[in-house]
Amino acid sequence: MSALYTKLIDELLEKIATMNNGDKLPSERQLCKDYDVSRTTVRNAIGYLVNSGILYQIQGKGTFIRERDRENLSNYYSFTEQTKKNGKTPKSLVVDYAIRDANNKLKDKMKLKDKEKVIQFDRLRLADNVPMMYEKTTIPYGRFSQVDKNLLEKKALYDIFRENFKVNIYQIKERFSVSELDSEMAKSLGLKKNSPCLKIIRTTFDIEENIIEYTISYARGDMFYYETSYKPQ
Repeated sequence: MSALYTKLIDELLEKIATMNNGDKLPSERQLCKDYDVSRTTVRNAIGYLVNSGILYQIQGKGTFIRERDRENLSNYYSFTEQTKKNGKTPKSLVVDYAIRDANNKLKDKMKLKDKEKVIQFDRLRLADNVPMMYEKTTIPYGRFSQVDKNLLEKKALYDIFRENFKVNIYQIKERFSVSELDSEMAKSLGLKKNSPCLKIIRTTFDIEENIIEYTISYARGDMFYYETSYKPQ
């Protein structure tokens, strides 16, 4: 996959996540303009999403969001809890930590106010000291200003929310896609650049539907998988 092609697929998936079943995607011409890419790149990306069952096309009418069950993976994944269930010891290493002004993209995604600051941190998640996942997390600074690097390495983030700030999680939305590791993440996970991975975008809400966490996780494709099951009605 070319970098432009992969990037456009990720950006279209982000857009699709905000749309409803049956909604019409913008025209190819509009997508070319919105994402500053060629029509060939747009067509290839849309073709990939059609083949993946995410979109469908009606000749002469356009491209639409396919109706699908968004809750197949509704029991969200907790790395700490799942690692313990597997009989292994979880560990988190904070490899980057900073307090920053939220950029426009984050303001939009997290519904933040102007000049609002955020805490951003990258964590390497390990099981029995084997690197399994690389995570990039953003939380609002005004609400969680006491969360520092030391605390994050000692305690699970959701335990920090609940025990240190009396904030309970009300809803979690997750979206999954296939991606590739950049050089920094690949090195941290002991893999080669562009190795395949599972990309998970998670948005977490409190009871008042305020966003308290936005995390992008990159799980190594050779040692990590999701499993889900359901019973037909």
